[in-house]
Amino acid sequence: MNTSIVAVIISAVATISGIVLGWSGRSRTVLQDTVTDAGKDAVIRADLEHIKRGIEDIRFEQRALVQRSDLLAERVTRIEELVKQAHKRIDKLEDDH
Repeated sequence: MNTSIVAVIISAVATISGIVLGWSGRSRTVLQDTVTDAGKDAVIRADLEHIKRGIEDIRFEQRALVQRSDLLAERVTRIEELVKQAHKRIDKLEDDH
């Protein structure tokens, strides 16, 4: 009877220690997964911020290009008017001679 009680106690202790070790291992794994996921999220957020800044830079450059294009369009219009006036003067000079 003594041996059967000792065997039961040993198996109960082994079962309890197995449960405790399994639970602590699971907790450690969950913690490691959380740390890994947090690291991945940080990298993704940093990449998104980088992309966002790049898009803002592109928008800024695009606005500058639109402004330059508008200025060039105005200059071309003025030059066309000046050329038209010059042609009128040239035609008038040719008609006078």
